[in-house]
Amino acid sequence: METSGIHCIAELYDCPKHLLNDEVYIQQSIRDAVKQGMATLLHEVSHSFHPQGVTALALIAESHVAIHTWPEYGYAAADVFTCGDRASAIRACEHLIQSMKAGRHTMRKLERGMAINGSVDSPNSLSESMAVMAGAAG
Repeated sequence: METSGIHCIAELYDCPKHLLNDEVYIQQSIRDAVKQGMATLLHEVSHSFHPQGVTALALIAESHVAIHTWPEYGYAAADVFTCGDRASAIRACEHLIQSMKAGRHTMRKLERGMAINGSVDSPNSLSESMAVMAGAAG
C-alpha cells in the first residue's frame, strides 16, 4: 500500500536539563534535524516558557519537525512528519534524540495516509474508534 508520509514520534528521557531549557540550542537542533532528514525548511517558530521549558517547530515543505521540553523532568517529546520520497522523518528524529543527549528514548514510526488510494478496515470517526477501544477492553 502507498502512504502519504511517515510520522516519527520520540519520547526522550534523562536529557540534560540545561539543554532542554536552551531555546537557541533547540532551534539549532531542529535546523540540523531538518538538514539530516533532507527536508526543506520553510519557517521556524519557538517559545520559551517561564520558569522553564521550550516549544519549537519547523515548518518544512514536507510537513513539520517539532519538540516540546520539560526540563524539570529531563524529558522532551519530539515528532517529525515527512511526505514524499526524499525526506526522512526517521533520520531527523534520530538527530533530535542525539542532540538532546537522551539517556534513554522510545521512537515510533507511523505510516500516514495508507488508505488514500484504497479502502480501510478501521473506524471512520473518533466515536467509532472509542467504541472499538472500549470493546477491546471489555
